[in-house]
Amino acid sequence: MYAAMMPGSASSMISNRDISEANRLASDLSGLNFEPQDAAALESRGILTKYMSDLGAEVSYHKFHHKPNQFHPLHFFSSPDSTSSVKNFSCSAHGVNTVGIIRAPRGDGKEAIVLVTPYKFGKSGAAETLSLSIAYTVFSLLSRVTWLAKDIIWFVADSQYGEYAPVEAWLRDYHTPVFTGLGTLNADTCVKIDDLYVFEQKSIAQRKISDGFRRAGTMAAALILKVADRNELLEDTLNIYAEASNGQMPNLDLINIVNYLAVHRQGLRVKVEKVLTLLDSRWLEILGEMFELLGKVARSLNPGWKFGISTADYIEGSATLASSLYYQALGIPTGPHGAFRDFQVDAITLEISPKVFPHNKARHNEFLLRGGRLVEGVIRSINNLLEKFHQSFFLYMLTSPSKFVSVGVYMIAFALLVAPLPLVAASLYADANQLDLGVKNTKSTPTATASDELDITFRSWKWLSAAKEVFLIHVWGAAVSLLPYFICQIPNCSPTSSSVIWVFLSMLSLLILYLIVGSPSTHVSISQPEEKGEWAILKSATISAVFIGLLVMSVVNFAAAEIGALLLVPMCLMAQPLKLDMKAGKLRSFLRIICNVVLGFVAFPPAAFFVVKTIFEGFDSINMGDFWNWMESLWAWNSATYIYIGMVHLPCWVLCLHILLHSC
Repeated sequence: MYAAMMPGSASSMISNRDISEANRLASDLSGLNFEPQDAAALESRGILTKYMSDLGAEVSYHKFHHKPNQFHPLHFFSSPDSTSSVKNFSCSAHGVNTVGIIRAPRGDGKEAIVLVTPYKFGKSGAAETLSLSIAYTVFSLLSRVTWLAKDIIWFVADSQYGEYAPVEAWLRDYHTPVFTGLGTLNADTCVKIDDLYVFEQKSIAQRKISDGFRRAGTMAAALILKVADRNELLEDTLNIYAEASNGQMPNLDLINIVNYLAVHRQGLRVKVEKVLTLLDSRWLEILGEMFELLGKVARSLNPGWKFGISTADYIEGSATLASSLYYQALGIPTGPHGAFRDFQVDAITLEISPKVFPHNKARHNEFLLRGGRLVEGVIRSINNLLEKFHQSFFLYMLTSPSKFVSVGVYMIAFALLVAPLPLVAASLYADANQLDLGVKNTKSTPTATASDELDITFRSWKWLSAAKEVFLIHVWGAAVSLLPYFICQIPNCSPTSSSVIWVFLSMLSLLILYLIVGSPSTHVSISQPEEKGEWAILKSATISAVFIGLLVMSVVNFAAAEIGALLLVPMCLMAQPLKLDMKAGKLRSFLRIICNVVLGFVAFPPAAFFVVKTIFEGFDSINMGDFWNWMESLWAWNSATYIYIGMVHLPCWVLCLHILLHSC
């Protein structure tokens, strides 16, 4: 499929005329910065509309109402109603997107390519104006070419409430037909914003503004174009952001096209997100030197063996891989492109950081030209595609802009982690039953009664007691996951206070549950072999729950399941009552106690969060409210990782702690 798109096969057609028009648009928009914000927003929207209309584009407005992300227990299991956005809103919390559509002269209107530029109308900065200029350069060219086979949608997102919200609202309305015009939609809302859609002094533009929601064809791909506020000292840099919600990634061919055109056609330095702390890690450098040495030794033995890697590449690749794994596991989109993936549209965010060019017009025009030609090349490659992205990879982790780890490789590590779980669970269950049978045989007499046979039958079903405990703890985990919904109702509650309340209520509810069903230290007096069978069956049921939870999570978000397995699997396999190890008094038992304590501490979600934060940011960055803010971001974005932590990871951690404290 990559070859079918023929990236870079044609010369760029962007001319100095397009650059001049883009500079004129930027100048007109920048001249409004000294006016009041409302007036500047109205005027800037009118200017942009006029420029689009002059190119022959179909222009329309899309109004959306900002709804702040709030925790609701049903948000994880249902999608919001498309019509709910017009209910219960504030007149001050609205935004207006501007949409321009160019119909393809060689197309049938069934497919479209989307170009998105976030822009704060009325209070934009130089970087946003520059991104708008690059997009206009490309839009101006595409309005007059004859090779275009897919419609082009230029979506200028009103980013006063963030970059994600306007894109999400527009996509929701795009895929949900509404049979009313713009005027009808606004009739029962705010009269004062009617001026946003009426430009009496611009009669030409007025005749070309649609009173309805304009659509094109099925979206083939989308590009979000941004210019960073920061400047690079050495060269123009392109940052690619690809992670969407719950670990979803766009088709790898889309990233490969952008990387190829940026590096080999426009001479841009391409970067992806890295964990910067790992770049200075000494232990990672030692590992890199070891692998580099092994590669040299292998090449000395056989020149055909080329699996060596330099230390610098290993460090940078590891830092990039760690970042890709973390952001996929987090389940939160790294940009507005995440809204497109929710509708199965491949999209990435391109953020260009320009080299410093203060008052250098030639350098400014060169930057516009390089950025415009990059976007033109990507759009032209997608335009060549006769089918939907389906080849290449959708499941991968990046190690550099041009290298990746595919699902066929990292699936092996996960499989090796979880493969022992069902085997150990079956072994523990069989051993516990065999032990009980042996105990019963030592007590049996030649004159066995029917009551003894009934007792044996009941003992064979005693796994139900362990299953009941596992079920109740998971119900408790679900209740803990819902507690933030009620904590959020407390007025003026700081993140630190919310964290303390959450922990207190969770521990209180767990204590009440133990008082009801019995704690690990309040069991009735039974024989030692039977006690061993009891905790072994509980461990077997716990391991089974971990195995099922990790497999289900691997389907939803593989990266989150991978990290969860790294934390949970060792703890589950090592868990054994501490009392038994203390009685043994051997070095092996003492080491197992230390391992269980360390694994139990690290696997506890808040502890794991603060340990990682301390390693990467230092001890001074620790704040009790940080964990609440982190979890709040997960539920606000409906990340499945939040469900996993509350309903799989935390209950299984409590069950392992239950086993460690079991009375023997």
